[in-house]
Amino acid sequence: MEGYRRAMDNLTLINTETDRFIAALGQVDADAPVPTCPEWTAGDLLWHLTVVHAFWAEILRSGARTDEEFEAVEARNPQRLFDRDETIALLIDETAALVAELAAREDSEPAWSWFPSDQTVGFTRRMQVHEATMHRVDAELTAGLVPTPIPHEVAADGIAHGVEVMWGWWGTNPGFSFTPSAGIVQLVATDGRTWLIAGGRWRGVGSESGRQYDEPGAVLVESGEPAATITGTAEELYRWLWGRGDEPASSGDAASLNALREAQAQGMQ
Repeated sequence: MEGYRRAMDNLTLINTETDRFIAALGQVDADAPVPTCPEWTAGDLLWHLTVVHAFWAEILRSGARTDEEFEAVEARNPQRLFDRDETIALLIDETAALVAELAAREDSEPAWSWFPSDQTVGFTRRMQVHEATMHRVDAELTAGLVPTPIPHEVAADGIAHGVEVMWGWWGTNPGFSFTPSAGIVQLVATDGRTWLIAGGRWRGVGSESGRQYDEPGAVLVESGEPAATITGTAEELYRWLWGRGDEPASSGDAASLNALREAQAQGMQ
C-alpha cells in the first residue's frame, strides 16, 4: 500500500475534492437530502466537512498527543453556522489551514488520531484524502450529478484503507479477535490490482463497559484460494466498499460473499 500512498498528491487532492464538494453543494438547497447519508441534509454535510477540516488542522497545530489533549481540541470546534455562504467561507479557511499544517509536517511525526495503532501525521494525511473524496461524491449525488471520476491510485488506496482502518479499528481493542466465517473473497480491479478479503466476526469484551461484542467485519489476507470474486474498476470497488455505489459483479460462494456484504453494510461516514 505504501506505493499507492507515495503516488498520491495528497494535499492537491484534499484541495481539489473540497472545491468540487463546494461547487456541488452550491447547486442545492440546504435542506436537500443526502442519498448516501440518509440522516443528513446538504447543510449537515457542508457543516460536517467544515468541522472535520477545522478539527484536524487544530490537532496538528496544537501538537495534541493524548486523549485529554484531543478532548480539549474537540471542545474548541467551531459552533454550527447555518448561513451557507458563511459556512463555505469557513470551510475554505479551514481547508487552507489543514493543508498548511500537513504541508509543514512529515508523515512520521507523532500526532493524535482515533486509530490507536497509527498515531502519526501520515494517518491524518491519508484519512483526509478519503474523507474529502467520499464526501465530494456525497455532495455530487445530492446535487443529482454524475460523480467526477476518482483517480485510480486514490481508489486503490481507499480499498485497503477501508478494510485496514475503517473496519479494522475493531482489532485495535485489547483482547478482540477476528474469526473468519466463510471463505476468501477476491476483489479484482479491471484496471489493475487485486485484494484478498475474509469476512467474519470481531469478538471481545469492552475494557471499560464490560460489554460483549460480536460484530461483522473483514480483514485483508496475504494469500489463500478465493471462494468468490467481486469484479469492477478500482473506483467501483472503492465506492461500493464505502457505501457510495452499487456492488460490482460477483460470482462464487454465496456464504463468503454474504460475510463480506455484512461487513460492508455496517457503513462508513
